[in-house]
Amino acid sequence: MSEPKFRIESDLLGELQVPADAYYGVQTQRALSNYRISTTHMFDYPEYVKSIAYVKMAAAAANAELGVLDRKIADAIIAACQEIVDGKFLDQFPVDMMQGGAGTSVNMNANEVIANRALELMGHEKGQYQFCSPNDHVNCAQSTNDAYPTAFRYTFYRMNRNLTHSLIRLVEAFRAKGEEFKHIIKMGRTQLQDAVPMTSGQEFNAFANNLEEEIANLKRNADLLKEINMGGTAIGTGLNAVPGFAELCTKKMSEFSGDEFIKAPDLVEATPDTGAYVSYSAALKRLAIKLSKICNDLRLMASGPRCGLHEINLPAMAPGSSIMPGKVNPVIPEVTNQVCFKVIGNDTTVAFAAEAGQLQLNVMEPVIAQCILESITWLINAIETLRTKCIEGITVNADHCYEMVKNSIGIVTALNPYIGYKGSTKVAKKALESGRSVYDIVLEEGLMTKEKLDEALNPEAMLGAHKLFK
Repeated sequence: MSEPKFRIESDLLGELQVPADAYYGVQTQRALSNYRISTTHMFDYPEYVKSIAYVKMAAAAANAELGVLDRKIADAIIAACQEIVDGKFLDQFPVDMMQGGAGTSVNMNANEVIANRALELMGHEKGQYQFCSPNDHVNCAQSTNDAYPTAFRYTFYRMNRNLTHSLIRLVEAFRAKGEEFKHIIKMGRTQLQDAVPMTSGQEFNAFANNLEEEIANLKRNADLLKEINMGGTAIGTGLNAVPGFAELCTKKMSEFSGDEFIKAPDLVEATPDTGAYVSYSAALKRLAIKLSKICNDLRLMASGPRCGLHEINLPAMAPGSSIMPGKVNPVIPEVTNQVCFKVIGNDTTVAFAAEAGQLQLNVMEPVIAQCILESITWLINAIETLRTKCIEGITVNADHCYEMVKNSIGIVTALNPYIGYKGSTKVAKKALESGRSVYDIVLEEGLMTKEKLDEALNPEAMLGAHKLFK
């Protein structure tokens, strides 16, 4: 006789077939039918699955210590959660991350998987919920409205470590180029016009320092996510949780995870509050804006090779055209730009969703979670790609850069201390109109001696504070 392919489970809406070997149950099965929206599922974000397992583990331990949950059941729940934290059963979390119900389907997916694995550990069959129930035991003293946001707060916090690690390595790559190019003189530009000389090393060090600021900013905003509302249950009043649960569950979360959590001082306020998500998403957007601007600069500096700036060479990663032979495009900065646009758009979605909450709950949290998870993931991938396939392989066309400096009208700025702004303006205008060099015009007009002019227009002498002002 063949094994049954399905088992029958029931909920408020009636009975439903669930695959016999599935650890999830009836509410997950309904969600699979209801939500085919984003093509991203819980299992696409292993850190989220692990985070919600930590939440359920902490709740079970707190309930057992407070005498609310039978120790044998609590131990089985904790053991099942530990297996999930260790990476098992990931495929049992198929629910779409985009859903209605403020995350109830995600919460129940976790409750059902944990309950059925706990049943096995206690020697029972899947679905024998009288021995360990997804609602009465795994979800004891909880609501989706505290367990779900606590889990994705911790997910963002955990994933932020990976993001900052990637960002640190990108900063180091830019700084290495800054050291490599520190003696290469080039023309600085403002408003796409020639300004004054600088070194390529200064430019790449500026990129490094610009991004390094974001490491601290991300950490500041990620720290806001450590305040959780566990024990608030449905709307923050703590209905169905015994006194002391909120404090003890928060403590257990810290113990199990190794990260320090803080109980929100006002659980009624904390339950609908999305301020920390808004701040963290804004930090991601700030990083994206800076990263995109740097990629714009890289594409400009690499433009050409014959008819553009042609200051730097980006690694050739793919043929650039199906019609133009020999063309190689800056594809890695381009894809990074597009990732940054997506992150900026996701932040706008987060802002709208945060504003759209009503009264004691923000039911739009699923789209907030999905957007931030996507932004972090895409940024990590883009940063790693940019570093390994672009930044580390950049070279500079030193001779070409130096020739542009020598031929630039922008170096006339260095003559301000000698012949004044008005005099320098006249020289610049004449150079533009005649096509001749600043150098020749100054000598022709008798504005400076050759010795003094050579000293003033030495590009290397223009890289720092002018000696007249020392």
